[in-house]
Amino acid sequence: MRFPYTVEVLERIPTTSTGAHVMMSQDLSITELAQQTGEPEERLRAWQSLGLIGRGDIPKFAPVDVERARLVQLFLRWGVSLERIAQVDRAERFIDHYVDTIFPRGVSRAYSLAEAADRVGLPLAEVRRFWEASLPGEQAQTATEDDVRMLGSLKLALDAGFPEEALLQMMRVYSDALERVAEAEARLFHFYVHERLRAAGHSGTDLVDKTNAAQDLLTPLVEPAILFFHRRGLARAAREDAVLHLAEETGLLTTAEIPGQLAAATVFVDLSSFTPLADTMGDLAATRVLERFSILVREEVHRWEGRVVKQVGDAFMLVFSRASSAVACALTIERRVAAEPQFPAVRSGIHWGRVLYREGDYVGSNVNIAARLVGEARRHQVLVTAAVRTESAQLPGVDFLPLGKRRLKGVAELLELFEARSSEVERQERLVDPICGMELGPAEVAARLTLAGKEVAFCSEGCLRRFVAESEQSVG
Repeated sequence: MRFPYTVEVLERIPTTSTGAHVMMSQDLSITELAQQTGEPEERLRAWQSLGLIGRGDIPKFAPVDVERARLVQLFLRWGVSLERIAQVDRAERFIDHYVDTIFPRGVSRAYSLAEAADRVGLPLAEVRRFWEASLPGEQAQTATEDDVRMLGSLKLALDAGFPEEALLQMMRVYSDALERVAEAEARLFHFYVHERLRAAGHSGTDLVDKTNAAQDLLTPLVEPAILFFHRRGLARAAREDAVLHLAEETGLLTTAEIPGQLAAATVFVDLSSFTPLADTMGDLAATRVLERFSILVREEVHRWEGRVVKQVGDAFMLVFSRASSAVACALTIERRVAAEPQFPAVRSGIHWGRVLYREGDYVGSNVNIAARLVGEARRHQVLVTAAVRTESAQLPGVDFLPLGKRRLKGVAELLELFEARSSEVERQERLVDPICGMELGPAEVAARLTLAGKEVAFCSEGCLRRFVAESEQSVG
């Protein structure tokens, strides 16, 4: 598999269907500014008088004023007064800083979608579909020079025979994934650089200058890092694609009847008592546990040639091309988590069957079954279906304990379930804190209490005090 388009493609864009470029004036009238921002002209004049948009009393506006106005709109929606916005902007060049961050190469003139479609030679309806796929919720129905270049590259892909349906999915994946990347850049920079500079006593233009200097050091890293991880990901995806092709050619896999359909093992894995842990120990302590859990999961998933599809809180959705790899991975995660000091227990659910790949995710009834299984699993339990057991029958060192047929919520038929257990690793019984659910080794117990002849262990005196308080309240 080789993606046939490169960055250079963006420069080779058709002009228009008639061969002429569509030009728009750089300057905007206040009426045009109102149309592009949705703000009444009277309000825009008020913003101009405060120096938030425009160039003094000049009646014309630049394309950058559209972006400045959108920032002002956002601040107002958050409840910041217009006077306060103007005050901070005068003191710290606040709006200029963010516009420069968002548009480091400057703000270009705008084209209507109809003009952009004509310029690249695409039907307007098709441009609108791509717009809605990659830029959902965008207020303005205008396109920048960058947008036009992107539309040109899409046209080249369509002309080469890439189906529109697949391109739309790819655009949504790019949009979602890179929005998350951009959010991480902005939030981590704010929390770990800007706020620390403020805490160190910097303010006003001094804070802006030092923030800009730090940003200038970070910016050159961004695009090389994205390209680096994309190339690594593409190499891995290409290897997986080669295996899929060969498996279909040799009859190991049947060719899918529906585009995007494939056989896969879907795994859901989570911490069995993460909610009480967070409630008892606080978000910061719970986050440390989650960070460690995330590292363990990701290490084992890559080791067993799986893929992390998504993470929601303490729950991970994983996919594997082989059921045996999914079982081995889940058991290894269980073993490693059980060996962690003062850590909650893990549980997993695995199902094998055909799923649909859509927009970077896997969907279908077989995915839903795996999700239901993890909710059915107890602490330390790896629950699997009969299909997983059949596919993993030759997996060495694993026993499948029959649990009989069960009805899962939302699943019509009874399913025969098994518990996958490692026959080579003996599970060590550990004490469980009844308040936070943390599992404890003998040396990790911070407090003990004998109740009705039974000893109860706690990870901290805080959990002991809460247990006593809740017991007294229950008796009362």
